[in-house]
Amino acid sequence: MFSTGTRLTGVFPNRTSVPGAAVLIVGIALLASPRSLLAQHGGGHSAPGGGSVGNNSPSGVSVKDDLKDFHRVMAVQATAQQSAAFAIIVQDAQGASAQLQAFRDLQQKATASSAASDHAASLDQAIEKARTGNRSFLASFSSAQKSGLKDDTRKLEKADSDLAKQVKMLDQIVQDSKPESEQMVNSAANLEKALASFQNELLALGREMSITLPSAGQDLTFKLPAVKNSINIAGQPISISASGAVSRTSSADGKNLFNIELIADLSDLQQNITSILRSQINRSPNCGERIEIQQAVLTPLAPSSLVVAHLRFERWMCPHVSGQESPSELAAGEGSIEVRLTPSVGQNAALRLGAEIGRVDADSFLGELLRSGSLGAELSEQIATSLLSAMQKGADLKAALPPAARQLAAIQKVQFQNAGAGQLSLVLDGQLQLSDEQTKQFATELKQRLSAQETSPP
Repeated sequence: MFSTGTRLTGVFPNRTSVPGAAVLIVGIALLASPRSLLAQHGGGHSAPGGGSVGNNSPSGVSVKDDLKDFHRVMAVQATAQQSAAFAIIVQDAQGASAQLQAFRDLQQKATASSAASDHAASLDQAIEKARTGNRSFLASFSSAQKSGLKDDTRKLEKADSDLAKQVKMLDQIVQDSKPESEQMVNSAANLEKALASFQNELLALGREMSITLPSAGQDLTFKLPAVKNSINIAGQPISISASGAVSRTSSADGKNLFNIELIADLSDLQQNITSILRSQINRSPNCGERIEIQQAVLTPLAPSSLVVAHLRFERWMCPHVSGQESPSELAAGEGSIEVRLTPSVGQNAALRLGAEIGRVDADSFLGELLRSGSLGAELSEQIATSLLSAMQKGADLKAALPPAARQLAAIQKVQFQNAGAGQLSLVLDGQLQLSDEQTKQFATELKQRLSAQETSPP
């Protein structure tokens, strides 16, 4: 965790931060009345008779020096993209701290060396994620930022280097020592100090760049009102409810970056999966191939889901006897097929659903058709298409957002999730960027929708 006394959220303490309009106001004031605003700083060299030399004001104050400070603040201020990246690095550093604490807890329990090695690998990945994000963040600096933040950047780079050394030392000790060994305990403690130093220098740099992380006391998370969608699949009514939240991650230059999370409840889809697949897949022509879905089960397998379909397959031929068709069964079989469904985001932020055939349990005739024949590919595609249609209609991100944000939101990630007790849900993560004025309109529209829900009859 971050060391005692270090804040992770809210306006950074103990250093002046002059974001956005505040910087502009200060600059205008400095230019408009340098005598009254700058007299407190003193400076300059007095000439005989009380005058001054150089570029000082009559009161002995150097206007140029104060304007230099003002321009420096403007030059090093973070862009909206940098503020968003910084917030992610802070979150990754917090995650690394949590991993380190879990590793130290493991030492106290004297768990087996194999478990310590696994936890050390997870810890390495968490720290490397934060370090990689930090390197990318520093690489995004403009020439003015590199120059103005040279000292702060140097301190952060040194903390990063020390952190890398401590990670390497711990990895070496983990390979040769028991989890409860004094050497490993000391190494983990040193790593904790190095990580805390890295975090502190990271936050110090953020303060210099006027980056503000949202605090728990700020109203920067908006609850999305629940939306209930009723869809009809081949005469089968399905209800899918969706709710979520929009949380601001950064604010700079009058632009606000938000993360969106929408969770759609697919439990009704689960309960009716057999009838849904029957309506889409069953067929019984007089001649040709007949398919009957006898039973189907849909379960979460995060980040995917799994459909197990039990079916009967028959193949009929219809020779003509005395000028009439005479249907005759050639082959028949029963079995089951597993289809793993994995959601993704395609072009134009469209939902996609990939299908992969897993276990097949059937006799040789039907089993071969399901594993490598056209029947298995056809069934998996039909199953995916049936569920994708329901997902697209029931988990509509734009329908969950107020009008001010619908055309500005973009889905970035989607996955299935176990909501508990085996109930399936779909989680959509997205991003939204709004100006200050759009943010106000967004909040107003959300409030109106929530109020309308509260007053509407059940």
